[in-house]
Amino acid sequence: MPVLNDIDERSRDVFRRLVETYLATGEPVGSRTLSHDSQIAVSAATVRNIMADLTDMGLLHAPHISAGRLPTELGLRLFVDGLMQVGDLSPEERQAIEAEAASGAAGDLLEAAAARLSGLTQTASLIVTQKSDAPLRQIEFVRTSPGKALVVMVFEDGKVENRAINVPDDLPPSALVAAGNYLNARLRGRNLNETRAGILAEIEENRAELDELASRLVRDGVADIAGDDNWQLIVRGRGHLLDESVQDIERVRMLLDDLEQKRDVIELLTAARDGEGVKVFIGSENRLFSLSGSSVIAAPYRDENRKIVGVLGVIGPTRLNYARVVPIVDYTAEVLSRMLK
Repeated sequence: MPVLNDIDERSRDVFRRLVETYLATGEPVGSRTLSHDSQIAVSAATVRNIMADLTDMGLLHAPHISAGRLPTELGLRLFVDGLMQVGDLSPEERQAIEAEAASGAAGDLLEAAAARLSGLTQTASLIVTQKSDAPLRQIEFVRTSPGKALVVMVFEDGKVENRAINVPDDLPPSALVAAGNYLNARLRGRNLNETRAGILAEIEENRAELDELASRLVRDGVADIAGDDNWQLIVRGRGHLLDESVQDIERVRMLLDDLEQKRDVIELLTAARDGEGVKVFIGSENRLFSLSGSSVIAAPYRDENRKIVGVLGVIGPTRLNYARVVPIVDYTAEVLSRMLK
């Protein structure tokens, strides 16, 4: 793998400006464009030779013969690790992030942080947080689309969690109401994990006063929301992923499908808990998003004891504005940690 020491200073300047131009425009960058760049000040012929050498090193590639060059994933990694000039946040951006401190309960705080992060970066935001172990105050099933329902759980500590589950296509509204009433009668003021086994046993032994569809809903719902996985995923701003150009629609479709694989997304993000600061996963560096060619920028956040309690980040095309997004993710994690104290 090429390292910065393998590239002379002039080639580094050309490579850095090419990547910066590509990230700003999304288009292949030609030698003529770079030769007119005041930060480089070399001839088009010299730029062409340098670009050819960088291509041979695997840092650039040409989408087709007559086009300019684009950075490869390897080139983007080299840029992010060694050449990127990270910008500072504006006072307005800092204020926008810090304004979420006025949010109330922890659940609202995470939702607000996810929405703010998505808005500032114009990408989809991701937050992984530990599931609440507080007693439940209320639980409700809400139909969202054929075959899908949302489980809305309100905890005694004020936290609200929403989980999407699969349901039968022919499930009537009455089954949603019956399932919610059944669980509220048994869970109110109690921890879901503590009562899970008893509820499932009652369903299996047909002692529950529920019809077949409502029983299935309770069984599948409880098994899903009180599973062994102690993490939950919040995703906001999926619509930003649809702002891509027409030729990227298939990539976006694959990415949206990937985001439905919640366990895999959680596994990827929790990898960012190791070490300090922001982690950047580019394209095929992560198995989940390798086909859609997406990048993830993530950072852990902590509680009052400096214990890592979750990870937040954004996901978008590999053509993310890394220099701008990295400090936004970093500062959002810092502010969120401060708010949770």
